[in-house]
Amino acid sequence: MDREQLQELRELVEFLKSNGVGEFDMERPDLKVRIKFAGELKEMASVGVGGAPAVCAPPTPAHVPPFPPLAAHAAAPTVMASAAAVEPKETLHEVKSPIVGTFYDAPSPDADPFVKMGDVVEVGQVLCIVEAMKLMNEIEADVAGEIVQRIAIGGQPVEYGQPLFAIRPR
Repeated sequence: MDREQLQELRELVEFLKSNGVGEFDMERPDLKVRIKFAGELKEMASVGVGGAPAVCAPPTPAHVPPFPPLAAHAAAPTVMASAAAVEPKETLHEVKSPIVGTFYDAPSPDADPFVKMGDVVEVGQVLCIVEAMKLMNEIEADVAGEIVQRIAIGGQPVEYGQPLFAIRPR
């Protein structure tokens, strides 16, 4: 990672802090960035190439464009910031991913999503699919209630235990 890319990353961190974004992930073939903020302390969980620490990152090949300009990141924090819009006073149930894989909110790219914000779901109703090792795993609601928030982003990787949906139990 060269000095210019490092400076752009610092600017990204400042942008995220100033907009109150709690967590940010970005992945490209040559770069993976995960930033989490904890209270007042801003912590960079990992920055690297292919999961390696940034200090070990090989130079960016000439055919790969450098770290994208800050403007390219403006849309992502908006999505993440809207995830924090749920009132903290409510007790919401989080449906978490039972496996590592890729999150899909619909059975196919041209189909309607399994559930939308405001939908009332029953226990056992399919909410999404998490693809792992070419197997499509249906994730079902484990409580009945109203979908308040979709936390995961379609087509993006999810971790074990990562929240996918927030449900207001009935």
